Amino acid sequence: MSWLTKLKTKVGSLGKRETTPDTLWHKCRGCGTMLFLKDFNANLHVCTHCGFHERIGPAERFAQIFDDGVHERIALPATPDDPLKFKDSKKYVDRLKEARASTGETDALVVASGRIGGVETILVVQNFAFMAGSMGAAVGEGFLKACAIAVERHAPLVVFTAAGGARMQEAILSLMQMPRTTLGVADLKDANLPYIIVLTDPTTGGVTASFAMLGDIQLAEPGALIGFAGQRVIESTIREKLPEGFQRAEYLFEHGMLDQVVHRGDLRKRLITIISLLMRPQKSAAA
Repeated sequence: MSWLTKLKTKVGSLGKRETTPDTLWHKCRGCGTMLFLKDFNANLHVCTHCGFHERIGPAERFAQIFDDGVHERIALPATPDDPLKFKDSKKYVDRLKEARASTGETDALVVASGRIGGVETILVVQNFAFMAGSMGAAVGEGFLKACAIAVERHAPLVVFTAAGGARMQEAILSLMQMPRTTLGVADLKDANLPYIIVLTDPTTGGVTASFAMLGDIQLAEPGALIGFAGQRVIESTIREKLPEGFQRAEYLFEHGMLDQVVHRGDLRKRLITIISLLMRPQKSAAA
């Protein structure tokens, strides 16, 4: 590598540092406005200028949604790290190590229990920062464990999706999680328990084609990208230009794919209302 290439790499990396622990500002990915970091965090990581919803992780979700942020994380089943001994430009096990070091999580799905509006609820959050929230065996096992815990405790299940799809490094094993997760959803429906989905940016691929679109109630955050294949792939396949805003939450709501698009600031209250209604004890016929 020449000295000029090294210099370009260093300059490029400096330009990408939009938010670091020792800075006071965050650059909005939606409009480019520089936001005071304290105000941005206080506004639930939503741009105060354009309303762009920044991606957030499990810790922030739990703090925002559970009553007073109080929750207990649920341990998930262990799965083999690299069952296929996969390697592309680097080993899969090395990618897992990097993702775990950067996020502090074991895999892309985290489950916790707590109360939402006083009702015990199981909450599942996909972490897009962990290998793009991709679904492998660990995510599938974690989702099934969350369903089983919800049935055992007779609690509603709320799932925040965020994924680029199935995890390519696990090939057929990742694709197998699509039908497996639908079986978990079927167990919830058999137990007559609410299954509530909140689609966040982005939710795509095999996750969209499985448990993400099976909710009793389908909510989404504003501007969330939701779909199976990418827009360019679809356009090249059908050889037509797709409508403006195609695959965004607002477009899907207008075309009947979602029940509501809810601002992050209103999401907790909306979930409290839905859960309280769906978990309300049914009156006997005699009454």
